[in-house]
Amino acid sequence: MTPLAHIVALPVRAYRLIFSPWVGMNCRYHPTCSAYAMEALEKHGAFKGAWLAARRIGRCQPWGGSGIDNVPD
Repeated sequence: MTPLAHIVALPVRAYRLIFSPWVGMNCRYHPTCSAYAMEALEKHGAFKGAWLAARRIGRCQPWGGSGIDNVPD
């Protein structure tokens, strides 16, 4: 992961540490949005990884889809 991607991943890590235990296992997709964001940042770097994570979070809504949604190559 690039140094900039490490910085972008800090809010995701904070969410996983602080808020994720309270939210529970209610994610519509597999892997969860936070796991997807971390994987996208690792594979694609800070800019494209953040864009992919934002798109995924945007799809996580009552009228969105569900199921398996892996990070594209």
